[in-house]
Amino acid sequence: MSDHALLKEIGERLQQERLNQNMSQAELASAAGVSRKTITNLENGEGGTLPTLIAILRGLDRIDNLDAFLPDPGTSPLMLAEMQGKVRQRATGKRKKAKADYRVRESGWEWGEDS
Repeated sequence: MSDHALLKEIGERLQQERLNQNMSQAELASAAGVSRKTITNLENGEGGTLPTLIAILRGLDRIDNLDAFLPDPGTSPLMLAEMQGKVRQRATGKRKKAKADYRVRESGWEWGEDS
């Protein structure tokens, strides 16, 4: 699904929740502390910011749904054991495989030897 399609889907879901709660766009805008145009843009899939989405979820009294959307992953027991109780602060990223250090001699292959 493309980014645009996801924005439209989120907008449609927000609109449906607003209508289920029998709220007008103006009422939701007032409850969320944003403009009515911001609500319209989001519902039409024209995007918004993360703080705006959070404000709208608060206005709809649905902020608790964030846990369903992105649950707290916690730390795996293996990672805890490896880190000996320390809290991880950054990712190491994907590492590139080291190229094999080899040279070809007249007598055949030699691995990692300096000549």
